[in-house]
Amino acid sequence: MFITPAFAQDATTAMGANENFIISLLPFVAIFVIMYFLILRPQQKRVKSHREMIKNVRRGDTIVTSGGLIGRVTKVIDEDELQVEIADNVRIRVARHMVSDVRAKGEPVKDETAG
Repeated sequence: MFITPAFAQDATTAMGANENFIISLLPFVAIFVIMYFLILRPQQKRVKSHREMIKNVRRGDTIVTSGGLIGRVTKVIDEDELQVEIADNVRIRVARHMVSDVRAKGEPVKDETAG
């Protein structure tokens, strides 16, 4: 006949619990948004610019490998490998993804349609 205190409290706290849950999630969402703009987005831009730099390496460019070798590209073997001259008459083959920096641009690309 009488409503017990447990049922009376349940009706009022159900709405409050949903609001408290949403409010408690807001800091986590804010942290994720801040991390995205401060960490993830700049890293994606760096990866994209590095990918473009590696794609545009050509003969005559002076490069630095991730191992610290500095040399001049003498030949682009294929999409994955370069031939680099690190000293007079010393040429090595380097995987293209190991190039960490292009210091100086070299010769212009040959126009093969003119010949």
